[in-house]
Amino acid sequence: MTERTDELFRADSYLTTCEAHVLEVNERGGIILDRTVFYPTGGGQPGDRGVMTKEDGAEIRIGTTLYVGDDIVHVPEEGQTLPQPGETVSCAIDWDNRFRLMQMHTTMHLMLALIPRPINGCQVGADKSRIDFDLGDFDLDKERLEADLNALTAADHSVTITAVADEELDARPELVRTMSVAPPRGKGTVRLIQIGRADAPVDLQPCGGTHVARTGEIGRLRIGKIENKGAHNKRIAVHLEG
Repeated sequence: MTERTDELFRADSYLTTCEAHVLEVNERGGIILDRTVFYPTGGGQPGDRGVMTKEDGAEIRIGTTLYVGDDIVHVPEEGQTLPQPGETVSCAIDWDNRFRLMQMHTTMHLMLALIPRPINGCQVGADKSRIDFDLGDFDLDKERLEADLNALTAADHSVTITAVADEELDARPELVRTMSVAPPRGKGTVRLIQIGRADAPVDLQPCGGTHVARTGEIGRLRIGKIENKGAHNKRIAVHLEG
């Protein structure tokens, strides 16, 4: 199945509202639109929640957003009157929650810049995130890591969206750090998130998630619990303070 929904969040993470047409309401009540600002769960980042407003002014609370096959499905909370196919709705994400997820997702990329090792998993949260590294013999110093992480945010590096051809990504395997999830292929290009200058990036990774525009928007971070998750694997918790 080809994608039916224009993913507005890919080009602009700060877009909070849009109008859209309902394409389908599936058998479980999930709403599929022709365009959306709602990010679906993926890449360790939770799906957006928010509100859809119908033509008659009735509001539908969206509890989460998911990919189901190739479709982006907006999942309403229980007990609500659903729209009809062809109806126009106004969409608005929970911006406070989304922005904190953006702050934390960019933070996870900064962690990758500071720890040059493969990762086995990542979970982005609004207040606390965690990332699993295959550390091997890497020397991990918690206090130094926290200081270096906050130095990167304070440096206010730019965060920009670029792209790389599938063939170039194949020739540059060092760009792919995750050991569990391959970047999406098949469109000819892969979306990259670049932190810092193009000639000397702090980090450059394939990523479909939403991010802040500058690292200075993240604020103060704290390294939390570090757990052993195998012979070489360590899970590092990062907290967003304030």
